Amino acid sequence: MRYPFASLLLVLSGFGNLALAQQANAPAAVPTPVPTPTATVTPPAAISSPTAPDASGKYMLRDGTDVNLRFAEDLTSKTASEGDPVTLTLVDDLKVGDIVVAKAGDKAIGEVTKAEKSGMMGKAGDLSIRLNYLKAGDVRIKLRGTKGKEGESGTTGAVVLTVLFGPIGLIKHGKNVEIKQGQSLHAFVGDDISLVPAN
Repeated sequence: MRYPFASLLLVLSGFGNLALAQQANAPAAVPTPVPTPTATVTPPAAISSPTAPDASGKYMLRDGTDVNLRFAEDLTSKTASEGDPVTLTLVDDLKVGDIVVAKAGDKAIGEVTKAEKSGMMGKAGDLSIRLNYLKAGDVRIKLRGTKGKEGESGTTGAVVLTVLFGPIGLIKHGKNVEIKQGQSLHAFVGDDISLVPAN
């Protein structure tokens, strides 16, 4: 007796093996490459040099820049009076980078804010001045006697000689405060200011 179903199963089985063989011989599928995103490097914006001139050709002299001065005249608590002008001269060129914006010899102007000559019972004299400005050409550069701005150091903009001259010693003769022509005073630029190169 024949079994037609068995023949059918064999045929189906043969087709199945054939299909498997075809799959085995078929080349493996190559995955589609995913494009790698490329980073676009944007060059950093040009950073302006702190010593470069602005559009008008001026250079920025920064607040807090050191200023070395010398007294242009003698000053004493014995003869000075409140409100008297005080003249000093710039010792070194002031520069922004390599550019000179104020020349040695430029005048600085201040004024006496307190002057008391020596008195009875051994009372010592007292002398204080306030620095106002350094004149560079036609421009006035604000000056102050302390590194920090007013309020940062607890002091005002006045240069109190009894404070600033403490480290090097006050010159006292007969208990009066005496400042000799040529004596040094260290000060600072009081605010940022744009300046043209000095002629």
